[in-house]
Amino acid sequence: MRVRVHDNKSPSALTDWQSVTLHWAGAEATGSAAMRWYGEYLWTAAVPAGVGAGTLSIEAVDRAGNSTRGDAVEVETRIRSYEKAARMQLAVPELSDISKEPKQVLKRYGANPKQPSFANNCLLARRLLERGVRFVQLLDRGWDHHGGMPDVMERKTKQTDRPTAALLDDLAARGLLDDTLVVFAGEFGRTPYCEGAFSRKSYGRDHNNRVGSLWMAGGGIAGGTSFGKTDDWGWDTAENPVHVNDIQATILHTLGVDHLKLTRRFQGRDFRLTDVQGRVVSEILS
Repeated sequence: MRVRVHDNKSPSALTDWQSVTLHWAGAEATGSAAMRWYGEYLWTAAVPAGVGAGTLSIEAVDRAGNSTRGDAVEVETRIRSYEKAARMQLAVPELSDISKEPKQVLKRYGANPKQPSFANNCLLARRLLERGVRFVQLLDRGWDHHGGMPDVMERKTKQTDRPTAALLDDLAARGLLDDTLVVFAGEFGRTPYCEGAFSRKSYGRDHNNRVGSLWMAGGGIAGGTSFGKTDDWGWDTAENPVHVNDIQATILHTLGVDHLKLTRRFQGRDFRLTDVQGRVVSEILS
């Protein structure tokens, strides 16, 4: 982004403004500056001392102005935050255009650029991670199966298994799985008994807050490890119970964060994400 300094022109005489271009009203360092944003004039403070006529970078103007203020660090931090947000927005069109992916890649994921799907999202997740995005979350609806289990489960697993496997394969092939933790989880488990009318073609399962399962891959997790066991009915935990706080502590550990030290002061107490419980499940770490 550049700033063009104009000599002896009033704002009304400048008809070729762009929303990202500043035009100095005077050639001297003591002049004023104006900017048009969506058709409105926004007047700034005087030109900082030491800034003369010519073509300047926005960064140079920022530095000159910040040097005279005591809040320069805070201002610079806010500016960098906005600039990063702008760069992210500008990157979205190219990032989200999965139609440019090779046909064999689209086939492996089961993705269709013209139709939204979990497969498309898995492919987008890989593209985000390749570009350095630190946290990516994919959501998939339609798992609350209080009925119609035989048909719905077959349909949902067909929608998710293939693209999930393709995502893991691509992350591993690119060396990204070494420092990327993948967590595949729901909000709770399901009851082992039937809910609603039972037949071979239709039955349901209710919520079960006593036991559930999830899997992790990459990011320091030992592959092929199974930890924890339910009773014979699948109703409650029988061996090696893992609390949700333990899961949070383990995830934070793989990210290099000590859950005991990650706190937020509120109403006189240091709150942790894991509250007053939680341990790192070292048994599943590589």
